[in-house]
Amino acid sequence: MKIRRVLATAVALAVTTPAALLAVSPAYADAKPAAQTQDQRKNKPSIKELEEAAAEAQKAYDKAAKAEAAGRVELEKTLDDLSEVNGTHPLAVASAAAKQAATDAAAAKTAADQAVTDAKAGLDALTETATEEERTAAETALSEAEATATAAATAKTAADTAAAEAREKLDDARVAAVRAYGVLQNAAEDALAAKVAADAALAKAIKEAEEAGEGEEGEEGGDCEPELDLTAEVTGLPNKLVAGTSTDFSIRVTNGSDRHMDEVLTFVSVHATDKSGLKDTEKFFRLQWSSKSAPKWQNADADDYIDGVGALKPGAHADLKLRLTLDKATPAGNGVAFIAADFFNEDGTCGGAPGLDMYEFDVKAAGSKPGKTEDAKPSKTTKPGNTGTTPQGSSSATPVATGTNGSLAATGSSSATTSIALAGGAAVLLGAAAVFVVRRRKTGSDA
Repeated sequence: MKIRRVLATAVALAVTTPAALLAVSPAYADAKPAAQTQDQRKNKPSIKELEEAAAEAQKAYDKAAKAEAAGRVELEKTLDDLSEVNGTHPLAVASAAAKQAATDAAAAKTAADQAVTDAKAGLDALTETATEEERTAAETALSEAEATATAAATAKTAADTAAAEAREKLDDARVAAVRAYGVLQNAAEDALAAKVAADAALAKAIKEAEEAGEGEEGEEGGDCEPELDLTAEVTGLPNKLVAGTSTDFSIRVTNGSDRHMDEVLTFVSVHATDKSGLKDTEKFFRLQWSSKSAPKWQNADADDYIDGVGALKPGAHADLKLRLTLDKATPAGNGVAFIAADFFNEDGTCGGAPGLDMYEFDVKAAGSKPGKTEDAKPSKTTKPGNTGTTPQGSSSATPVATGTNGSLAATGSSSATTSIALAGGAAVLLGAAAVFVVRRRKTGSDA
């Protein structure tokens, strides 16, 4: 079964999109976010255009990958040619020759230094009986050895310098070869990223088109109808949560009607902001669920239907366990959980709660003491047949009212921030009827 999660999208949009938040505030009624959205939709590329873009991206990647592969072969050949061992490149030959010359110069200096040492020893070994000629010869030999040693030292320094310069040129050539290959490698990586992005955009557009087509086919089976006797009641969700902790709570879904429901789904949406109300923090939240039929904990998306109830007979109920975990880095602020339930039958009929139950809670920084806590109380965000609503916070008796003109007047507040209140108002403004028009099941479609 495929479901267009329009309700989930609406709540997420209201909470996470600044334009949506501003649109429901009287002070920003002229911000005109709708015009921006229309422009974006008008300029949205078609599936054909996305297919062409994906094809071009594939061609570009194939070309870049081929060039990268050829570049790798060329790099390996160049590095072999630039090897100091049997390298045939002129720079490799020159470096090897310079290195050998430096080795020979070092050996010559060592021999010259030894000759000096020997000459000094010969001079020192002369006795008092040595003739003047013998002493002069020894002194001359020492002087000549010292001159040779000085020349050998100079030659060694020059040879070392030449060897270092030749080695540097060789290394520079190697670096240049690697960099040249790096350009090809980066180009291939960029082309791959572009290809992946193009493929993802095409897949997303196709999915959206399929879902849109599903909604159109759903019209043949009739609109989903509000069902007040299908309820989802939360217990155990405290009105204060601390970062770095996990909280277990439950949802009991009850079919209080006289009709059999083939498949019942529970909608759960959790959103939060920091204390300023301007920064979304739900990325630090992790929601999991389990049920009697599926006892293993499973991750739930931020805005999603939980498929863990199954069929419900008239008067029957089912329980879902939920676990909400807050990362230690979660900033202090405020949060809200939206809960609802829908049903879909094999004959194409469908329906569910006409609105959302809103549970507000405070978020405390890691290590904080929550103090006295109570179970969060539900506030209805919509009522059937009514274009306005009066949601009430968990700790305030003063409602936040929205009227048919879409304005939001907060005359009182609970612990939730203005942005959370505005989010609730934005979801309300969709209207229960509009929500149920798009909550349809595609007849005969399985997922």
